[in-house]
Amino acid sequence: MAELPKIISVDDHVVEPAHVWQTWLPEKHRAAGPRVERARFAPFVKLPGARYVNEFTDDGDWGDYWVYEDRLIYVQKKFVAIPRSAVTGDPPVFDRTQMQMVATTYDDMIPGCYDRDARVADFLANHTDGSLPFPTFPRFCGQTFMEGNDKELGLACVVAYNDWMVQEWCAPSQGVNIPLCILPLWDVDLCVAEVERISAQGVRAVCFSEIPSMLGLPSIHSGDWDPLFAVCDERGVVLNMHIGSSSSMPKASPDSPEAVGSTLQFNNAFASMVDWLFSGKLAQFPNLKLAYSEGQIGWMPYALERADRVWEMHEPWTHAKAIVPEPPSTYFAGRIYGCFTDDVHGLASLGAIGVDNVCFEVDYPHSDTTWPDTRSHVEEMVAHLDDETIYKVLRGNAITMLGLDRV
Repeated sequence: MAELPKIISVDDHVVEPAHVWQTWLPEKHRAAGPRVERARFAPFVKLPGARYVNEFTDDGDWGDYWVYEDRLIYVQKKFVAIPRSAVTGDPPVFDRTQMQMVATTYDDMIPGCYDRDARVADFLANHTDGSLPFPTFPRFCGQTFMEGNDKELGLACVVAYNDWMVQEWCAPSQGVNIPLCILPLWDVDLCVAEVERISAQGVRAVCFSEIPSMLGLPSIHSGDWDPLFAVCDERGVVLNMHIGSSSSMPKASPDSPEAVGSTLQFNNAFASMVDWLFSGKLAQFPNLKLAYSEGQIGWMPYALERADRVWEMHEPWTHAKAIVPEPPSTYFAGRIYGCFTDDVHGLASLGAIGVDNVCFEVDYPHSDTTWPDTRSHVEEMVAHLDDETIYKVLRGNAITMLGLDRV
């Protein structure tokens, strides 16, 4: 096409500035609320279940870490924040060998990880004028506050994060930062109230768990979440489910190499989407939209094919038609969005997925990001597609999904 459309990325990540909760929390909660401290750390060690831990040491790497309720909750990692040492030159060149699972400080990160104006500059220079940022310290759907001991404090932290997200991170960003909020998932009534509050401020996207039962929460089949699904259906708020938002990542053997888990990272999205297709919730709430962030898209055609086949052929014992009156794929079009960073096979399968169901991600500043070369990366990846499809995949579908006021 004559000119590649500006990209709207539906999955990026913000490393929350150290001041967020100390500024936005009510004063009575600030002492126990999240704050940043600095120390030296030993190398990270992987435990079964793909969980990384580390310990204080006298001679290790300096790292900034988050304290919440007087407990160390999260240590900043170069693996999820682009180090200054990784970027050289003008235009910038990104040395990926610097992205290591080691502790890091805010001083070591490129400013765009945590500074709004620096991020806006990084994105505009990267042919991108829209970005939906997932949280880091709260984790992908706010699990940190759900797991806290003081739920009054947890709710205050959720509200503070959302106020910061809307008013400080997004509002002054020239429209580049698009608000994505978190919910107090331990109480569905509180979730409903928060969706009502933030949607009145223009928010059209919230984080949700890909598989809530893995967090010890009710499943989507239970009916417990129906009030949340109803308010999102009514107000046009998308449930965004990032890989890992179930606090678990796919694995094969307990001692599989790191590359196995990274290759299998779409598996929970696969399982979650089939769960939703057979849940009856997409029929019950006909305007509800789901987005599978960083789940990629190449697996979707077979998932839809298999779901429809099971719905038809195995009805005598599954009784699926009692709650899913139409073939499951019927509820996919325009309702479920596959979000990808780099999926050549998926783009070749758009005829089976549907060009209206796919959105692109830059994934800044994580290790999968195509920044600062997203434009050239995308131009090569979509070269075989027609102009209308390119526009939808890179921009138009995100506008539709998020109800954005732009073209």
